[in-house]
Amino acid sequence: MTDDLENRALKVFRSVKAITNGHFVLTSSLHAKTYINKDAVYMHPQRISWLCRLIAKEFYKDEIEVVVAPAVGGVILSQWVAYHLFKLTRRDVLAVYAEKENSGFVIKRGYEKAIFGKRVLIVEDILTTGGSVKKVVDLARANGGIVVGVAALCNRGGVTTDDISSPPKFFTLIDIEIKTWTEEKCPLCKEFVPINSDIGKGREYLAEKAREELSLQDR
Repeated sequence: MTDDLENRALKVFRSVKAITNGHFVLTSSLHAKTYINKDAVYMHPQRISWLCRLIAKEFYKDEIEVVVAPAVGGVILSQWVAYHLFKLTRRDVLAVYAEKENSGFVIKRGYEKAIFGKRVLIVEDILTTGGSVKKVVDLARANGGIVVGVAALCNRGGVTTDDISSPPKFFTLIDIEIKTWTEEKCPLCKEFVPINSDIGKGREYLAEKAREELSLQDR
């Protein structure tokens, strides 16, 4: 990723106010002061298409046959990246997704047959720990897919190839380090900074805290 390309991608995120400050709970349950709101970008098809075209241009020589993404947001990425790979190569490229099931992911709906023996690109929107992508990489391989690479819109957690089961190629449009903390070590919690319940997992976090409080009162 060149600095110019990263700056252009950042400009897209900032144009839709997708980078905000506050007190947030991430999908990983970690707390953060800055939030990358990919949902703000997803509302703009032209912008998400352009970002996915950048990813496709990075992989169009790698003979990708199937693009796989973790649901839910990643489904949009898999469709657009596959579309642009087709436009660039004039070869049919499938777009499928892995669904959350319990604490992991599963590929079903016949998609597992579609990736068997095929060259696979895994795409994701935001990387914090890389945990979800690692599960999808391992799942794709378990279903006979040949994982060629992993691509993401933004790497905000310093995720490395080792964190995601060492794909041959790892590409991100934006690399931005955002400090995160566990709940116990979060300085924002200690300062009683209100948690944002509109984006991220703040609403679920606050609801769980309320349930815990009620449970303690009932004892």
